[in-house]
Amino acid sequence: MNFTANAIIGQSGGPTCAINATLAGVIQGLQKNKSIHTIYGMKNGIEGFLQEKMIDLTKLTQDELSLLSVTPSAALGSCRKKLPQPEEDPGFFETLFSLFRQYNIRYFFYIGGNDSMDTVDKLSRYAQTPAGKTWPIKLMGVPKTIDNDLACTDHTPGYGSAAKYVATTLQEIACDCAVYTVKAVTLVEIMGRDAGWLTAAAGLPRLSGQPTADLIYLPETIFDEEAFLASVQKCLNEKPNVVVALSEGIRDKDGNYIGEGGQSGAVDIFGHKYLAGAARVLESLIREKISCKVRAVELSLPQRCAAHCLSGCDIEESLTIGRTAATMAEKAEPGEGNIAVFRRKPGNDYQVTVETANVALVANQVSNVNRNGINAEGNNVTDELLRQLLPLIQGEVEIPKKNGLPLHFTFQ
Repeated sequence: MNFTANAIIGQSGGPTCAINATLAGVIQGLQKNKSIHTIYGMKNGIEGFLQEKMIDLTKLTQDELSLLSVTPSAALGSCRKKLPQPEEDPGFFETLFSLFRQYNIRYFFYIGGNDSMDTVDKLSRYAQTPAGKTWPIKLMGVPKTIDNDLACTDHTPGYGSAAKYVATTLQEIACDCAVYTVKAVTLVEIMGRDAGWLTAAAGLPRLSGQPTADLIYLPETIFDEEAFLASVQKCLNEKPNVVVALSEGIRDKDGNYIGEGGQSGAVDIFGHKYLAGAARVLESLIREKISCKVRAVELSLPQRCAAHCLSGCDIEESLTIGRTAATMAEKAEPGEGNIAVFRRKPGNDYQVTVETANVALVANQVSNVNRNGINAEGNNVTDELLRQLLPLIQGEVEIPKKNGLPLHFTFQ
């Protein structure tokens, strides 16, 4: 495919502090491809593309891309649209491919998580049908998620910065709580529906001898109320102030989310229940059973938008995987569904390479924290796991500021 063609890039799912760095990287890579005439950006992902809502990204300058790379959220806008199965609704894909044809789009990039890779996989499956082959297009997924739960990759862009924010915030909370002698428990709820990678980062200050959460609970282990209360009481017997970090997705032995009782039961388009409230449930439990001062803190949106706490490693790797994805797409076969992934080199010195994987192996899959990374009691994480995560939060990022506040890139 060496004739002049166009490319399109979309962002999907929950925003992160690094998804725009990946976008900037893809644009930089495509700008070097002499066969590409126009680089389009989808407004609000595949949903916006179906409405022909696009932005021309072709002539963004390096200064603009540099500012874009340190801007939080998804600059192109996002969506959570679940595509039908190609064999069940080929007409839907015929509409999509007619738009590809109309705009001469031969390269498709989608930056997102598990559900976004489902979109790339379905496009690939249709592209390999007789109807799809009439318009050859190269399809590339680029990973993104603060949850760090994508299969086939060592870690995901966006995780390092979110983990750095979680670790920093838990260290600060632990410092704040330590000033009083009144018996008190502080419960900090952290994002993570099925995987506890982000909550595990709460333990990172421990490697530097700094205060942090005393107890850490991940979705990978069964949450037992009695054992939890016993652990909290044991900590209270040893010190007046106890900090607990817990994933929003912790579940009991029957698979029920601890915070589910306080929710509406509604689900998103992909069938995921809306979560949040586990800390509130446990706040009431401690107040009833232990009768001490207790408060619940939900870190909520700052986990994914706190760009003032960017990881230099995360931003540099996000740029790199974006650039490399653009090169990989150029060499790929039309119709293939690929995703760019990180491979960590063995050894004590942290190094990664960018390789490709079949997107079908990533779509709708979850990479969990290995049980070996959690202590026997299920109420904390191991130092070995923390050492694995530590390189991902390293390095600082200089953010342009005006009047003491950060400057962010926006599309006019």
